[in-house]
Amino acid sequence: MTRRVAVVGGGSSGLACIKCCLDEGLEPVCFESSDDIGGLWRFKENPEPDRASIYHSVIINTSKEMMCFSDFPIPAHFPNFMHNSLIMDYFRMYADHFQLTKHIRFNTKVSQVKQRSDFSHSGQWDVETENKDGKKEKHIFDAVMICIGHHCHPNLPLHDFPGIDTFKGTYFHSRDYKTPEEWRNKKVVVIGIGNSGGDLAVELSRVTKQVYLSTRRGSWIRNRVSDNGLPGDLLYNRVMLCFRKALPFGLFCSITERQLNQRFDHTLYNLKPKHRLFSQHPTVNDELPNRILSGTIQVKPNIRRFQGSSVEFDDGSVVEDVDLVVFATGYRFSFPFLASHVVSVSENKASLYKYVFPPELDRPTLAIIGLVQPLGAIMPISEMQARWATRVFKGCIKLPSVAAMLKDIQCKQEAMTKRYVSSNRHTIQVDYVTYMDEIAELVGVRPRIRRLLLTDPRLGLNVMFGPCTPYQYRLRGPGKWAGARQAILTQWERVAQPMQTRPCNDPKPKRSFKWPLVLNQMICRLAWF
Repeated sequence: MTRRVAVVGGGSSGLACIKCCLDEGLEPVCFESSDDIGGLWRFKENPEPDRASIYHSVIINTSKEMMCFSDFPIPAHFPNFMHNSLIMDYFRMYADHFQLTKHIRFNTKVSQVKQRSDFSHSGQWDVETENKDGKKEKHIFDAVMICIGHHCHPNLPLHDFPGIDTFKGTYFHSRDYKTPEEWRNKKVVVIGIGNSGGDLAVELSRVTKQVYLSTRRGSWIRNRVSDNGLPGDLLYNRVMLCFRKALPFGLFCSITERQLNQRFDHTLYNLKPKHRLFSQHPTVNDELPNRILSGTIQVKPNIRRFQGSSVEFDDGSVVEDVDLVVFATGYRFSFPFLASHVVSVSENKASLYKYVFPPELDRPTLAIIGLVQPLGAIMPISEMQARWATRVFKGCIKLPSVAAMLKDIQCKQEAMTKRYVSSNRHTIQVDYVTYMDEIAELVGVRPRIRRLLLTDPRLGLNVMFGPCTPYQYRLRGPGKWAGARQAILTQWERVAQPMQTRPCNDPKPKRSFKWPLVLNQMICRLAWF
C-alpha cells in the first residue's frame, strides 16, 4: 500500500517535498494555508498572520544557478539575481512541469499534528486541518514533512528600547514595509543591519530626508557582483573549500576581509564589527557603501532611548523629529501544531538530527524541511533534505542510534557556538557545500570527483573547479538525472545569456571553461596575502 505523506506548507520547501515524494512513489498531500504557492517569496500588500512578508522590491541574494532545484534549471534568459516576481514564475514552472499543484489543498491550515496511539508500531500521525470556511477535518498519514521555514513570527524586542511607548512617530517590523513612497522627505531610523535592514535603508534613502541605520555590532558587507562582474556565489568551489578547511579559521577570515576592505574600508565607514567575517550570517548589499558615501544613510550605534519624536543613541548623539522607525530585527520560529515533546523550540533552537529529524521518536516519520539558515541558497538544501527524508520514510535509509544522533546534534551546536556571534540569528547556520555534501553522502548522491576526473575529465574539472551548482547531486545514485552533465557544462552560458543584450565585437570566452579563471583568481588572492 502506498504511504501517504502530509506536507505542511506550499512554499519552495513544500514544492520540493511534493516532488520528492512522487519520485519515491509516495502519496503527498500538501496543506497550504493561503490561496497560492510560493510561501515567503509571494508578495502581498497585506501580511498574513504568522507568515513572513516581503517588500515589493526584494531581489534574491543567491544567483539563479546556485538556487535552482537540481533537476530543473532556471531559464537561461532569466537574470542572475531575480526579483521576487521571477522567483514566483520559476516556482510555477516547476509546479506545472512536475504536476505538483494537484497535490495541494489551498486555504487549509494545519491546526494539530499528533502521534497516533499505536505510533510506536505504525509510525502514523493524526493531522487536523481547518479550511477558510472553518470546516475541520481529521486525517491519518504515514509520515509528515513540515515546511513552514523559520520566518514565522516577527521578532519585535520593544522591551530593549526604553521610551518606545512615548515615541510620537510610527514604528513597525520590516515585514510590514512594502514601498518607500509614503515616507518621502521624512526622517527614518532603521534598526538592524541584516539583509532586510540594509535593503530597506538603501531603498528609503532614495526618497527620504535622511536615513539613520542603527547597528549594535556592525557588519561585514558582501556584494552580489564579484570579480569580472560574475555573481559572487559562483566563485566558491570545492578547491576553495579545501583551502578553507586547511587554513586556520582566522587566516581565512583575514584573507576575505582584506578583499572586502578593498571595495570599501569597513572601519572608515563605521561598519567594522568586532567579530570575524565568517562568524556572522553575511549581509549582502551592493548599494549601501554608495548611499553612506553620498550621505543619505548615516550609520549609528545602538539606540539608548526614545523620547517623544527624538532618538538618542549609545554615543550620546540625538536625532530629532524622527517620523519612522523600522525594526529589521529578524524572526522567531515555532511549531504550534506540534506537542513540545516532539519538537522543542527554545531561543530559536530546535534539537534535530542534521536539522531534519527529531532524534527520540520511536519511528522516524516526521521531518522538518528547510529549517536552516545557509551561507548560500535554501532551495537546493530543502530539496536535498526532502530526498533524504523520503528515502528514510521508505526504509531505504536507516538513521543511527538515538545516542549517535544526540551526539551529532551536540557537536553541531558546540561548533556553532564557538564560531558565531551569540544571537538568535545564528542558531541554525549551515555552510552550503559542506552541508549539501553531508546529506548527499547519506542519500548516496555525492559526486565522486576522483572517478569523474578519470572517466570524464571535462565534467570532473567543472565539478572540482567550477561552482557547486545543485546539478552535481544528480550525477549518480537515487534520483539520477540524465540532464545533469549537460546542465553543468552549460551553466556559464546561462550565466552570460541575460547580459548579452547588445552586440559586442570582443570575442567572448567559452563559459564552460571558466574554471581556470576562477582557480587563477583564488591562487592570486592567497599569494597576495
